[in-house]
Amino acid sequence: MNAIAAQREIGTLYETHADWLRDWLRRHTQCSHRAADLTHETFCRLLERPQFAMPDAPRSYLATVARRLLIDDVRRRDVEQAVLYAFEIRCAGVDDISPDRIAEAFQLLHAVLRLLDTLPMEARCAFLLRRMEGLEQKDIAIRLGISLSTVKRHIALAYARCYAIAYAD
Repeated sequence: MNAIAAQREIGTLYETHADWLRDWLRRHTQCSHRAADLTHETFCRLLERPQFAMPDAPRSYLATVARRLLIDDVRRRDVEQAVLYAFEIRCAGVDDISPDRIAEAFQLLHAVLRLLDTLPMEARCAFLLRRMEGLEQKDIAIRLGISLSTVKRHIALAYARCYAIAYAD
């Protein structure tokens, strides 16, 4: 299927299922704005794919793509909160929050997100499972199907890189 035909099919999918997806996401996010953003992002993801074939079960397919985006969104927000908390601790004793301090916090957040993107997939998953979901290392090893020592090595790598960013001056 060529790109123009794929775009038409995605357009048809959007016309017939976007309202349903937005409602489905609204129920899961409790926020109409986030639901609208995630609906838009879902269809953008479909447009970015090099190959697209109309799914047999479009709503199930869209829900799967949207659910993955929702999980990424929640993880990103958790990382953002953790970075802001770390920044708050780092700046303890400072009474005023200035635009410069806010900009510094966002720069730190973006650095951490870039760092997570550079980690090998297993290391990123192990770190996020530990920090975001609070899983024990043995449970991470079972979930990822790797050894406990590999999990420890992955988490140590992620922490080392985070500390390098946090304390770089």
